[in-house]
Amino acid sequence: MKKQEIGGQAVIEGVMMKSKKRIVTSVRKGKKIISKKREFTPIIQRKRIYRLPILRGIISLFELMIVGMQELTWSADQQTEEHEGKMKWWQILLTFIISIGAVIGIFIVAPYYLTKIFYSQINIWFNLIDGLFRVLLFVLYLAAIGLMKDMKRVFQYHGAEHKAVNCYEADEKLTVSNVKKYSTIHSRCGTSLLVFVIIISILLFSLIKDPRWFVNIPFRILFVPIIIGISYEIIKLSTKFKNSLVLKTLMAPGLWTQRLTTREPDSKQIEVAIKSLKKAL
Repeated sequence: MKKQEIGGQAVIEGVMMKSKKRIVTSVRKGKKIISKKREFTPIIQRKRIYRLPILRGIISLFELMIVGMQELTWSADQQTEEHEGKMKWWQILLTFIISIGAVIGIFIVAPYYLTKIFYSQINIWFNLIDGLFRVLLFVLYLAAIGLMKDMKRVFQYHGAEHKAVNCYEADEKLTVSNVKKYSTIHSRCGTSLLVFVIIISILLFSLIKDPRWFVNIPFRILFVPIIIGISYEIIKLSTKFKNSLVLKTLMAPGLWTQRLTTREPDSKQIEVAIKSLKKAL
């Protein structure tokens, strides 16, 4: 039987797993594991046009961001005492907008102005330096949040998610002892996608020749969906042609970066990931 392609995400004290037909999020609260399951049909499965190369990547990532925010909010609510109240829809929307704004500011605007300090002419060298600053900021950001106690646990659940999916794809029974044997690294991880976005942006941003910031920066932002779509296609190819030396080389930076976003999970965290995965299948 052909294996389902499973996606996932670490949440607060838990793991979300997404299969072809459903989304399951499980979190640990004390000694209990609480799960939420809902039927789910990805947007790209609803119309043929949505499955066009590049477009499907843009749609999939946008959808995953919304789903991820919903599941992250639900997981946070499970850790909140009843009298503290749940997040309202406008709070979720505001958090989403602030997050997008922060990403644009840190990874598009900041590298642009940092590069301007050292090199003013807009050409391939400008974009190469700009890209190097983007990589540096990305790595420093991951390293910094990895020092936070709460984020360390999220990264452990991220590792548990990858281990469980790797075990499933290896056709082994989903038990804690089996899952423990597998790697915390996975080729379809969103971290790898982000690394590709950074690398491909160096090439595509070179097409923007206008030196005026009020033209250059907006065009960079407009290029991001296309860059995401291309990155998605490379990830898909790497899954299909696992033995390709070229694709292995391209994937290497993303796989290495996952060492910053995953940690070795404990048995209880693995139990949560297994429960989510079993319910999603």
